[in-house]
Amino acid sequence: MSDAETPAARARKRVHYGTGRTALLDAAVRVVARGGLRKLTYRAVAEEAGVTHGLVVHHFGSRDALIEAALAHAVRTSTSTSALEPGTGKVEDFAAGLADMVTGVPALQSFQYELMLESRRRPELLPQIRTLYEEYFAATGRELDRILPDGTSPALTRLVFASLEGLVLHQLVLGEPDVTEAALDELRTLLTERARQGGDRPHTS
Repeated sequence: MSDAETPAARARKRVHYGTGRTALLDAAVRVVARGGLRKLTYRAVAEEAGVTHGLVVHHFGSRDALIEAALAHAVRTSTSTSALEPGTGKVEDFAAGLADMVTGVPALQSFQYELMLESRRRPELLPQIRTLYEEYFAATGRELDRILPDGTSPALTRLVFASLEGLVLHQLVLGEPDVTEAALDELRTLLTERARQGGDRPHTS
């Protein structure tokens, strides 16, 4: 049997779908979610993705570059799958997929919390965390501006996003997606009332 036909080689052939950059980032997210940032190595990501160690090095070059890319990937994926900014301006659409996102991809959320906590021990991570979370705040703010006649404010945007993030954390730890959905219904009710009050205010020229 040639080297190309060894079990290890056959295993690598079976996962060629995972040799792309996105698949490697997904693997990095799973590694960190399972064992924390200290477990994030080229070899761990390569093993998780079923590829060679050299391929991970080729794509990212350094561990810090891998961490930064994985953070950006996690935020992009979370934003697109949570309906944080559906763009409709309808309160019933706001965060409509949040509970399903946590149920479907818990590693994605665990990864972000792991890095947030790690940034307390490694301050060099904080600028990346801060920059990437600004994307969450901006997406939340834009959708609240669509929902509320008189718009939102930085404080209200942070409050709403903090509520969403807390629900994600609770569901991640405790399960209970039905509790998440019930809380989201209450949040939407509050936003509806806020929108109604804004719409009732007289407009001055």
